[in-house]
Amino acid sequence: MANKVIQMQQIRLLLQLVEKGHSLRAITTELKLSRQAVTLYANRLKTASIGLESLRQLSDAALAKIVYQEEAPLDIEDNIRRKEFNERLSYFQSELKRTGVTRLLLWEEYSKECVAHYQYTQFCILLKDASNILRATMHLTHDPGAMVMVDFAGDKMSYTDRSTGEIIDCPVLVTVLPFSNYSFAMALPNASIPQVIKALNASLQYYRGVPLSLKTDNMKQVVTKPSRYEPLFSEALQQWALHYNITLLATRPVKPKDKAAVENIVKITYQRIYAPLRDQQFFHLNELNAAIASQLEIHNQKLFQLKDHSRLQLYENQEKPLLQPLPSSDFVIKHKVLAKVQKNYHITLGENYHHYSVPYQFIGKKVSVVYDTDEVEIYYQHQRIALHTRNYKKHGFSTTGTHMPTGHQNYAAQQGWTPAYFIGQATVIGPAVQRYIDLVLKSRAYTEQTYNACRGILRLNQQYGSIRLEAACSRALNGSTFNYRILQNILLNNLDQLNTTEQPDLFRVPDHENLRGPHNYQ
Repeated sequence: MANKVIQMQQIRLLLQLVEKGHSLRAITTELKLSRQAVTLYANRLKTASIGLESLRQLSDAALAKIVYQEEAPLDIEDNIRRKEFNERLSYFQSELKRTGVTRLLLWEEYSKECVAHYQYTQFCILLKDASNILRATMHLTHDPGAMVMVDFAGDKMSYTDRSTGEIIDCPVLVTVLPFSNYSFAMALPNASIPQVIKALNASLQYYRGVPLSLKTDNMKQVVTKPSRYEPLFSEALQQWALHYNITLLATRPVKPKDKAAVENIVKITYQRIYAPLRDQQFFHLNELNAAIASQLEIHNQKLFQLKDHSRLQLYENQEKPLLQPLPSSDFVIKHKVLAKVQKNYHITLGENYHHYSVPYQFIGKKVSVVYDTDEVEIYYQHQRIALHTRNYKKHGFSTTGTHMPTGHQNYAAQQGWTPAYFIGQATVIGPAVQRYIDLVLKSRAYTEQTYNACRGILRLNQQYGSIRLEAACSRALNGSTFNYRILQNILLNNLDQLNTTEQPDLFRVPDHENLRGPHNYQ
């Protein structure tokens, strides 16, 4: 029999040719069909219970019943094999989801249990047909402004800590408005609920409005008790929802298709954000998020395939006008803890064991620490004594210079000395001073050994003024040795105030009768 069904139009042409008495060979040539197919369908038409002329009057459906006869029913053995296979089908499908389970393993077990069983090839075909039915998808229609869907990308992005060279992995939260597919993504230092709420705030600011509902999966930061019918959300997220007047929804457990729109956006995020940035190196979380934002703009402005508009255009024209207005301020979770100022004038924030400085006068005092995802505020007796940007580096130190005692400030300044620092200070005074400092820095094999000499030269500016120091350096540059003491002697002896052509008596050779002149050599 033919491998594929012949179209009804060709069947009607075949019927006409058979009715006119054409041979099967002529019909085969005319319709460009196989001889086997023409013979099969011609025999079915001729043996029909009604004549050929009456067959032409039938509808396509009625004619098809005659031409495309149903296959013969399965025999008893086939019925038994199919029944036993169908009884085990759900088991096969569930087992294939388990790690390491293959179709070959299932077939080997199945063939041992059933005497009348399918061979491996037919077994795989039947499993595939059943899987195709289970993978049926439904097109969902979303109303504009009705919902935002949220999910974490499975893969993380990263940046490099400059001070340690450590690669810091960052989870990425992705949100999407399913009507327009207008997307947002943001890398976070961690996946804790304060960071999730910070990212949700940023997404609503990006959308410049609030949809009616938010749908997420049963992530532990958001849903404390999963349920198919009444999931229980965390108290923090419920407060966030009240602040923004948004309804919280959760997908059914183990049903990712309930939020198919954001699942698809996560896949596109890998292609349009992760891939273009894969070879770039970032040294701060803010740098990473700036690059993500740049790629997001390109993604949202890109036209849909086979359509004449983009996500941004669809959002601006049809969805944004239906969003609720944003509240006057963002929802922020603030925590308050008590801490004692240590001898190193720092307090420790136990959440990630980072140390923050306070003025050294408060050593030994108990203070209140109020912090959120961005800032750390430190209070003593209801007065704020320190403010820091939140740092998530474990066991790191955030120190403000003015919080240190004077001696510590001087030592810290010394630790920050570099050749560029001294040359920069000298350049402000004058070009001769800058040139002299540069030669002093190069006078030793270890540049650090010249830092104190450079400090002394810069201090001479405070004692004698920039004009005299510039003049002294101009005179000293004529020599071959460059250090602090030479400049000090020039200024002490007022040599900087002499004309450049005038030599002091100290260096003039005295007149003597034994000196010879040009006339002695004529």
